[in-house]
Amino acid sequence: MKRIIYVIIFINCTVTATAQSADILSIRKYHTQNANTILKEYMQFLSIPNIAADTNGLHRNTQFIMQLMQQRDISNLQLLYPATAGAPPAVYGEALISPAAPTLIFYAHYDAQPVNPAQWAKGLAPFTPQLYNGALDHNAVPIPFPSDNHFENEWRLYARSASDDKAGIAAILNAYDAIKKSNLPLAYNIKFFFEGEEEAGSPHLAEILQRYSSLLQSNLWIICDGPVHQSGKKQIFFGVRGDAHLDVTVYASKRPLHSGHYGNWAPNPAMMLAKLLASMKDDNGRVTIKGFYDDVQPLSAEEKKALSEVPAVDEQLKNELGITSTEMKGIALSEAINLPSLNINGMQSGNVGKLASNQIPTTATAVIDLRLVMGNDCKRQQQKVIDHIKAQGYFVTDKEPTDEERKQYSKIIKVITPDDGYNAQRTPMNLPVIKKVINGLKSTTTDQVVLQPTMGGSLPLYVFEKYLHATTISVPIANYDNNQHAENENIRLQNLWDGIETMASLMLMK
Repeated sequence: MKRIIYVIIFINCTVTATAQSADILSIRKYHTQNANTILKEYMQFLSIPNIAADTNGLHRNTQFIMQLMQQRDISNLQLLYPATAGAPPAVYGEALISPAAPTLIFYAHYDAQPVNPAQWAKGLAPFTPQLYNGALDHNAVPIPFPSDNHFENEWRLYARSASDDKAGIAAILNAYDAIKKSNLPLAYNIKFFFEGEEEAGSPHLAEILQRYSSLLQSNLWIICDGPVHQSGKKQIFFGVRGDAHLDVTVYASKRPLHSGHYGNWAPNPAMMLAKLLASMKDDNGRVTIKGFYDDVQPLSAEEKKALSEVPAVDEQLKNELGITSTEMKGIALSEAINLPSLNINGMQSGNVGKLASNQIPTTATAVIDLRLVMGNDCKRQQQKVIDHIKAQGYFVTDKEPTDEERKQYSKIIKVITPDDGYNAQRTPMNLPVIKKVINGLKSTTTDQVVLQPTMGGSLPLYVFEKYLHATTISVPIANYDNNQHAENENIRLQNLWDGIETMASLMLMK
């Protein structure tokens, strides 16, 4: 019955949408009939460790991706190395139909965030993919891989990179495979570009883009990374936030001190750091650092309209997450991610739990995460934070303090600004090719397609704009509750199937 209703709905669409929808039904038929093969191949892929700092693991991933592309008869396969020796390459391939045809480049990344296996649920290992009959927080249990090619859409596959971002690579390659094996004609030259340093801040991406600029020319880059909307609806992001960090360490006594003998007398670096960080935000979640919001570029009228049509999910999320209030009072999530932010990624000082002892520690450290929007400059935003720290009476250094500095200054902090930051990027919503993307995605669903001016997460898309003058658009596929960057990362199977259809719709868009 559901299939019949689906076809009837699309009979009333435009001629273009009807043709695309018929194509998508062919893609659906293909991935349904080949679900077993697709998932077995994907589990092989997920079994290869891909932490950004693991050079050997990244090499194994590039070889596996090259193999996947070769099996699909993708041509001109090569590894695009940056000028810097030892940096991981991007994996490249192409399927060209005509020199006169427009070109799309599909992007995803094969590297991953670090993992702490001890934090994963019992029975789970980051690089041993495990199928579950649902979500862990809904009491799901592990199940064996079915032998009859029958998979429930709510089942989930748990592994590091299951959603971020090997799902993007799998969706793109299987979409192309489905198009080819369904004998559907491409309207575009297709190029594939899979990066290996995104989770490390893409420090050498600019080198690759400059070195291979002639090869990487296109009419549009389609970025497959990130989650669908929290409502479950598909969404398109027209921009991404930039990203920058500061590593800060407050210093006190040169050796740890007994908290009874020296408490109330010796400065406590943990307390000092806590007070410093607390000074950076008010009770309504607004950053109090001077000039933090001054250079924010306002949204256009079209972007504001799109933002007003984003489904409200705040109450749903508060219930799911077990929270009763949000940091920025009276501001919806969709609005909050269009503002620059300051977050604490982690803090460390002394020991806790079974290792806790009655001591005043010698240092306290935190990692400050800055998310940037259009108008912000990553170096300038970092400097605003440093200026704020100085205004709180701290002597700022980028090295371990010397004895002379310890004698001279009562408040000492080391600030490191990693050179991996990048600015935000945003693509105009009214470009002709963007309209095709929107219509292409609409051909895959009867639901609203959510249009977001900015993704909450960060990608180095400004680099594509800067060095290639490229137009980019982000079309994510992962379930919003996928635990990316954390323990128990997963992909909901329906999102993987939908992702294949989504990527195919863009390769076939008219």
